[in-house]
Amino acid sequence: MQICEDMSLFIASLNSGSNGNCYYVGNEHEAVLIDAGISCRETERRMLRLGLSMQKVKAIFVSHEHSDHINGIPVIAKKYRLPVYITPPTLQRGGLMLDQELVISFGAFDTIIIGDLHVTAFPKQHDASNPHSFLITCRDVKVGVFTDIGIVCENLVNHFSQCHAAFLEANYDDEMLDKGGYPYHLKRRIRGGQGHLSNKQALELFTTHKPAFMTHLLLSHLSKNNNDPQLVRDLFDDCADGVNIIVASRYVETEVYYISNTVNDVPVSKPRRVEVTVQQISLF
Repeated sequence: MQICEDMSLFIASLNSGSNGNCYYVGNEHEAVLIDAGISCRETERRMLRLGLSMQKVKAIFVSHEHSDHINGIPVIAKKYRLPVYITPPTLQRGGLMLDQELVISFGAFDTIIIGDLHVTAFPKQHDASNPHSFLITCRDVKVGVFTDIGIVCENLVNHFSQCHAAFLEANYDDEMLDKGGYPYHLKRRIRGGQGHLSNKQALELFTTHKPAFMTHLLLSHLSKNNNDPQLVRDLFDDCADGVNIIVASRYVETEVYYISNTVNDVPVSKPRRVEVTVQQISLF
């Protein structure tokens, strides 16, 4: 069965971790970046290797002001004249130097329309001034970006349960955090309800609220010191029930994944990964 390209979404993690976060979600005609925490040059390189075009990117949405989510925004926005959707408190606390005409504010539960993409923001628990997660919809296909979350709240459950695919934080393993070298105050911050989701919390959300039509789960924002990619993959693979489990790297981009609302759909065209000779660091 073949469908219209506009009924589907292409997604990729360009980088995921405390060293920088950037997620690509788009259709055949337009795309958005959720956060841009790596440099403009590195964003361009990774998109080129994936066969993705910056010319299709129409906006950047900012989840919160921590540096690993905003470092690349000033250069990318200026170079490509991209509107930056950001709340006023996040803009103020982040200290971003942006051309005023590129700054567009949004509020909780606002839905912003970018071509055929509908981007809905909703509040999350994190130690930032005004943090939000995002649900991106194209026709009936929905993709969520859910990272930097302290607890699984009602908002998260409601939006996660609608997703055909999701970027979901699995930041730390409880035992690794307990036995690791972080000072007590930092451990308390990470697991204190305003920090990050543990593997256990993410897995419980997945197993309890995963919709039957979910096809892809990209586990994101893994801690370099308090988690292990293979441990996380094994944990989720055991409960995947047909969902493709991907661990997003803090060093390299993922593949591009094609998300549709029909299991038997065949993509009309899929971005082609460009073979570029690069030296890739081992995953985490």
